[in-house]
Amino acid sequence: MATNGAAYYEICVRGQLDTYWSAWFEGLTVTPLGNGDTLIAGRIQDQAALHGTLAKIRDLGLYLLSVVCVQGGTE
Repeated sequence: MATNGAAYYEICVRGQLDTYWSAWFEGLTVTPLGNGDTLIAGRIQDQAALHGTLAKIRDLGLYLLSVVCVQGGTE
């Protein structure tokens, strides 16, 4: 669990979400991609917050394509 900094994640889902969904994803950047998918990216504080984000994706009925931790937080 990161204590001094959040980890940066890139989460890709199938389907297009408008950028206004960023507020619902607690400030993560929502970027519709040219191939019809959407990238949800930003700093996520810890594993509990990551699971909360993934639960929101599930609740929207989106198809999860990938979850990548691009930059880890500091322990």
